[in-house]
Amino acid sequence: MMAPGTEVGEGDRDYRLTLPAKSSKKPPPELSEGIRVRGLVIVSFWAVVIFLGLPVWLWTTSIHRARLPLQEMLDWADGKACKPTFPLQIAIEAPLLQDAEAAHLVHMTQHALDDLNEFSAHHLRLRLAKSLSSPSRRNASIPESQDLDIGQVFQSYEDLDDRDDSALTVRLRAQDGIQAARSALQSHSTILDVAYAPNQIPSVSSSSSALATFIANRLQELFAEEQAIIAYILSQSAAGIQSTSHSPYVSPATASGSREIRSRPNRLINPEMAARLASRMTRSLKYAPTYHITMSLFTPSASPSSWQIESALAEYLTPLLDSISAVSNFTVDTQVQLYATFSPSVHAPEHDADHGVWTLQEEDLSGFINAAEWPLSPSIGAGPTLNFVLYVPDQTTSPLVVKGSQASSWLIPQWGGVVILNAQDANTTSVGSTLSKEAIRPALLTFSHQLLSFLGAPQTPPSLPLQLQTLTRIRAASLLLSASSTMGSLARLTVALPSIAIPETVSTAVDTTLSHLRYTCNALKEGKFPEALENARIAEAEAERGFFEKSMVGQVYFPDEHKVAVYLPLLGPVGVPLIMSALKELKRMWASRKAQ
Repeated sequence: MMAPGTEVGEGDRDYRLTLPAKSSKKPPPELSEGIRVRGLVIVSFWAVVIFLGLPVWLWTTSIHRARLPLQEMLDWADGKACKPTFPLQIAIEAPLLQDAEAAHLVHMTQHALDDLNEFSAHHLRLRLAKSLSSPSRRNASIPESQDLDIGQVFQSYEDLDDRDDSALTVRLRAQDGIQAARSALQSHSTILDVAYAPNQIPSVSSSSSALATFIANRLQELFAEEQAIIAYILSQSAAGIQSTSHSPYVSPATASGSREIRSRPNRLINPEMAARLASRMTRSLKYAPTYHITMSLFTPSASPSSWQIESALAEYLTPLLDSISAVSNFTVDTQVQLYATFSPSVHAPEHDADHGVWTLQEEDLSGFINAAEWPLSPSIGAGPTLNFVLYVPDQTTSPLVVKGSQASSWLIPQWGGVVILNAQDANTTSVGSTLSKEAIRPALLTFSHQLLSFLGAPQTPPSLPLQLQTLTRIRAASLLLSASSTMGSLARLTVALPSIAIPETVSTAVDTTLSHLRYTCNALKEGKFPEALENARIAEAEAERGFFEKSMVGQVYFPDEHKVAVYLPLLGPVGVPLIMSALKELKRMWASRKAQ
């Protein structure tokens, strides 16, 4: 190495490094064949995505939604498709009157009835009945007895009232020595006996009649509670429509119509009646096609250890269950438990020396059932369970009654009933090891009335067959409105949640429901109430089955954010290269076109 400032001699070689100059040459132009191949590759990728990937993805991820008649479903829910009517046929038997006199009396009575009725959906239609051909049947009567058992009641009912489909028969009989008309309705018959003085028959030319007014008032009284119940059911249904009137899926016309529907029945129910009906509906069980009844015998001692419940049920309760089998079916089981003590919250019975009885406090009735030790769990089978408890107190605390009311039975809403069977009530001096059928009879009759109360049967008229007829009409109306409301809820759910699946089973259930709803509405208008109830039961079951379809309910809570979270990690790595390559190729083509 030379020192600085040293000059290179002549003989010395120059070892300076000479760097090549920077080249300005461009890469060779891309062959047209390569450009074409690259374009074909990009196009083929996008073709596969568009024509194969997207259809397969849409096909595998699409939600099947069967076609539903949404407008018709909403019309049923809004009360536009059917206005339920309940025409009741009342037959008038007047064997002692001439045809012209009887027809004129029926006409005036019908006119008086129409003036009394303020609820057009429920109306009574009178007609003349054909006279009975058999004198023995024409004069047949059932002795007035309140001690008839249920089996005798329905046997008498079948013997006397198998004439036609009339809800009630008014039998007119002339009776000397009376000043004003009188009527009598027995508890086991659908015949209203009306006794009148012979001079009360109006002439054909008369325009008014005290007898016609009396019959009209009496008929209005007999069916006033049924009319109020049906009006209450319709008003509650209209209230349900009103509660959805603020929804964006309910039109203003529908909301206005619901207010009009609601106001009409409400005018017929005073506040006191509305409160009483609301309390009864709260106590009643919700409709079910099958109910399970558990009959239980509890005693705090070792006796009675058995009871003749099978024969007692067959004679006193089974006829009633058979008569309402058109409304619901029933299964019954029995059980016995000895040494059944009170619930710890119940105070010990107190002795009332003035009346010679032992008393329970009214506030202890709600805790009388010892749920911790008494085997009263609901049945495993389908349907709600009704518990009827027969409690036989110990001899040391008998007779046992409720303090104040001196009652020995009471209801527990939505649960069942309790009857205390004292030895005196069983008409025995002491309770043996086995309760006889006769000893159980009063308790089973009480259970029968409690069962009707739980089913929603009215308390009037006093005739049991008429109460069962009323129960048929009430259940038909409530099931019709319930199934219609379910159809409206399903239609609104379908519109509000477009992402849920609607399988073909739902469409089939909807078609079946609407078909039976139409049959129910027509049967009600024609007065065929058993047929209406049967179709309403099918409509309610199909509506519930369609609304709670498992495959549809599972998609209700499947938000779109979940879909994004699933697809984004999969589509991101594939989609970014495809999009960038497509943009780059489009940019090259644009530059090439500008260069030309």
